[in-house]
Amino acid sequence: MPAGTPVKAKKRKPSVLKRVRQTERRTAVNRANKARVRRALKQFRAALAARDAARAEQLYRPTISALDRAIQKGVLHENTASRMKSRLTVAYNELRGGA
Repeated sequence: MPAGTPVKAKKRKPSVLKRVRQTERRTAVNRANKARVRRALKQFRAALAARDAARAEQLYRPTISALDRAIQKGVLHENTASRMKSRLTVAYNELRGGA
């Protein structure tokens, strides 16, 4: 089922309808959290690609913070976020050292 498609409730039991509402709410929250992480990563990677040390320095901490928040919210697995943070930090340090 494509993202954003409303879930049809086939059963009419109150518990089923409640579960549908809960799932829709949770899906919206998770989508917003994923989008926040993707946006932060995209901006930071763009600054790294442009070799813009000042912009990268400005975006480094918020990007790492967004990844940490995604771990807390259950959007990203801890190991996945750690791998991303490690790679971003290495690239950031290379940029700072080269600038």
